[in-house]
Amino acid sequence: MSASTTATLRHDWSLAEVKALFVQPFNDLLFQAQTVHRAHFNANRVQVSTLLSIKTGACPEDCKYCPQSGHYNTGLEKEKLMEVQKVLEEAARAKAIGSTRFCMGAAWKHPSAKDMPYVLKMVEGVKALGLETCMTLGRLDQEQTEALARAGLDYYNHNLDTSPEFYGSIITTRTYSERLQTLAYVRESGMKICSGGILGMGESLDDRANLLIQLANLPEHPESVPINMLVKVAGTPLENADDVDPFDFIRMLAVARILMPQSHVRLSAGREAMNEQMQALAFFAGANSIFYGDKLLTTANPQADKDMQLFARLGIQPEAREEHADEVHQAAIEQALVEQKSSEQFYNAAV
Repeated sequence: MSASTTATLRHDWSLAEVKALFVQPFNDLLFQAQTVHRAHFNANRVQVSTLLSIKTGACPEDCKYCPQSGHYNTGLEKEKLMEVQKVLEEAARAKAIGSTRFCMGAAWKHPSAKDMPYVLKMVEGVKALGLETCMTLGRLDQEQTEALARAGLDYYNHNLDTSPEFYGSIITTRTYSERLQTLAYVRESGMKICSGGILGMGESLDDRANLLIQLANLPEHPESVPINMLVKVAGTPLENADDVDPFDFIRMLAVARILMPQSHVRLSAGREAMNEQMQALAFFAGANSIFYGDKLLTTANPQADKDMQLFARLGIQPEAREEHADEVHQAAIEQALVEQKSSEQFYNAAV
């Protein structure tokens, strides 16, 4: 199978085809992935996002990898929903250090009716700063999805995590079909999809292939595909899971690039444990998005200055995005801040 034949968009990948990509010689796979990548992207540009936890801990879900689950004792302190004003201040800082997208995550099974007004104000305020907006809030119903779209949310993150076959071994409090339904609502609303998975939870090669097949065979590919390497946290059921072979992780990125040629493939959680050489291989394999900053929700992430030093050594630059005129931004920012100062901005989301 040549690289040229996989540069077109497909939604009919079979398990046999995808496994054949995984098991081919490493150099052949990377050459194919890089060829596909260059057909659709500037190979020396990486999209940069910042992720902020707007509500931490006490999640009712039982995801075995997650330190925020209320089912496990990981020593993580519960936090209330952040003030809208503080979220906007963090977003402004993210923009100042070079991020083009600001992602906000809340440890919920789904947002409640009392949560939504605050969440929508966050979207509107971050959007006014000139940043792309992304949120991950758990399961959404159709009305909530449409409200987020009207507020200006660009991306909604809702990971499938793993294959349908292995999913029940990791999560029992939410079904795979519920995850797919949320993605369908997001797509119908006109928002973009951010959805990927995690390596290192004990899954097989078939599971890794079937996860990518689920994503690639959606009616439209997710615009963003985060590939996470398990961060093992003491107190979670997966704290003693086997390490992921670095070459296997790179293979996952490369196959994701081949299956979803126009998607941003994000080098996501677990990057703290990767040396510079592994990250460079990841970019060569087709990864072209990262989270930027000191933290990914509740786990460590390489510091921003280290990222920029690595980018400089590799000749990589952050991907830019079109923005409105500065004066339009400034007016929108000032209006958003005035509105937030005159409204109630803080409440206990755990109540």
